[in-house]
Amino acid sequence: MVRFLIAICLLARIVASVHVAAANGQAALKQLRQRHEGRTFISTLEFKHKLRVCNAYPYTHPMDVYLGKDKLTSEPMPYKKCGEFSPSLKAGDKIDFKVGDSSAGSFSVSELPNNDAVMLLVIYRHDTLSTAVSFESHVFSNLVNSQIAVLDAYRGAAKATPRIQDVSDAKTQRNEELRYDSVVAVNPGLYEVVLLSGEGEKKATSELVAVNRESYVVVRCGVEAEQGQSYPQELMVFPHSDRAAIEGAAAPKSIFFALAIALASWPLPS
Repeated sequence: MVRFLIAICLLARIVASVHVAAANGQAALKQLRQRHEGRTFISTLEFKHKLRVCNAYPYTHPMDVYLGKDKLTSEPMPYKKCGEFSPSLKAGDKIDFKVGDSSAGSFSVSELPNNDAVMLLVIYRHDTLSTAVSFESHVFSNLVNSQIAVLDAYRGAAKATPRIQDVSDAKTQRNEELRYDSVVAVNPGLYEVVLLSGEGEKKATSELVAVNRESYVVVRCGVEAEQGQSYPQELMVFPHSDRAAIEGAAAPKSIFFALAIALASWPLPS
């Protein structure tokens, strides 16, 4: 009988403990609900998209760049100049180019990369006869090393090849070809990009300061116009990094760190 009473007492204590724990649990749950009332722990991912626009269209008048009704350029962008913007892009948007109040061309956004990315858009002359425009686009990969996208926006019969080399006063004199419609990853350093004709004549030259995690574009531009003004072959290089970022760094044995197979298109058809 005594054992039976002890067992009943123990059972009563257990039941009471369960009720207390349940009550405490419900109180804690209520506090948690009140604390997070009106909130959610799920958030939409927002990617950082840098838009770099280059005007490789040979013309005496500069262009403005619009996203819908919003003007992205603080002042018109002249020929051979580039600009960087951080607009809120979405599929279906149109990037418009205007000279004054006149439309020069429009680029439609079909989809965007699902990651942080630097996106390049180049406007240039479609052919040597008409004044129509064409576009080239590219999304850069996220690499530690600097990258160079190489584009040919020149319109005409003349042939020339860009090459990347050490600056003239460097201890070494490395020299390698930059292939059109390709992307190369390069080691940090101070370089010159030289545009050479088939006969080896220097047509243009531009400095390139390559720093890690930066994305560059090299464009051959110009036009042999059948009507109107012609423009000689020239080079566009963007962006222009600070020399101080690479000063004191040891020069690697090779300029190129790796080669990409081909220029990857930004999935935004014009």
